Amino acid sequence: MKLWERVVEGRLRKVVEICEQQYGFMPRKSTTDAIFALRILMEKYRAGQRELHCVFVDLEKTYDRVPREELWYCMRKSGVAEKYVRVVQDMYERSRTVVRCAVSQTEEFKVEVIDQLSEEVRQESPWTMMFADDIVICSESREQVEESLERWRFALKRRGMKVSRSKTEYMCVNEREGSGTVRLQGEEVKKVEEFKYLGSTVQSNGECGK
Repeated sequence: MKLWERVVEGRLRKVVEICEQQYGFMPRKSTTDAIFALRILMEKYRAGQRELHCVFVDLEKTYDRVPREELWYCMRKSGVAEKYVRVVQDMYERSRTVVRCAVSQTEEFKVEVIDQLSEEVRQESPWTMMFADDIVICSESREQVEESLERWRFALKRRGMKVSRSKTEYMCVNEREGSGTVRLQGEEVKKVEEFKYLGSTVQSNGECGK
């Protein structure tokens, strides 16, 4: 990241407040924290012999997938001064491809977009963990997690993004017989016994050995 970009990032961090469920690109947070939080939640339900339903949401993404107008909207909604919005706009305009010229700033602002668009969704789904745009939705019932997934799908669609049907996966921890599966707009979400979350494998039996 260039010196000027670091200065702008520092100014923005003083203004923009990101929710506690967001672990990506945040000071003093890492993938380890997100993995630990998920595993503690899974272990709690396994110890209590209760089901925990988890959906690992994957987005159909390219690094420039987020419409730029949404970036400016989210920055303004977060209270960023107009002069800094214009500075960031200029950074983007001077880059032909954001992937090549500004990977770091792309990810930083994607965090902000995800945070803004998910504000109402998070209120309904307290057990939601995010690392940038890697999203895990957890709930005590299959019906609740299915409803939360639909709310996420709708919120993402409004911001020009889409849930990847082929890569989004569902896992039930401590499953009882006949728990069923989760659907997204009538289609079954792939059900798995284990999932590689941020490089660490979590399992439906609650084991943490991998």
